[in-house]
Amino acid sequence: MIASVFVVSGGLRVVETAGLARATETTHAAVQSGPNETQDCPSEPGLMAFLADLKAREAKLIEKEGLLSDRSNAVALAEARLENRLQDLISAEQALAKTVAIADGAADEDVARLVALYENMKPKQAAPLFEEMAPDFAAGFLGRMRPDAAAAVMESLDPKKAYAISVLMAGRNAGAPSD
Repeated sequence: MIASVFVVSGGLRVVETAGLARATETTHAAVQSGPNETQDCPSEPGLMAFLADLKAREAKLIEKEGLLSDRSNAVALAEARLENRLQDLISAEQALAKTVAIADGAADEDVARLVALYENMKPKQAAPLFEEMAPDFAAGFLGRMRPDAAAAVMESLDPKKAYAISVLMAGRNAGAPSD
């Protein structure tokens, strides 16, 4: 785009220089021939129209170049804003990941404490609590308990509840490899 502006500008200068050279030659010839002799300056109307066209094109190209420069600056500014926003989002995501990791760790610690609590309870005391739990929730705790403690609690449960929990626990391990 800029190269075409230079080419057009160069063309205008060559044409203007050629016209100036002709005018200088004509003036020089008129001075040498004397004040009474007149010479016709060759005028080419097509050349003048061509020059006017070239100047108009050059003006349009300069205007378009300015618009493109403005657009380029706007795009660069938008890219910088997007890059800053992306960095902000990455920082926020990292902070959120840390928070989630802390929360997950705390939740795991809470579950581990409850499992230890249920394991240390007498089976007859733990059974009513497990009776009130949803079967999948109870299966989660029983699956983490020591087998002997889980068996003692299951033994104290209503047979239908114990069966529902057993089915859930077996379903979780259905795809597990066996020895």
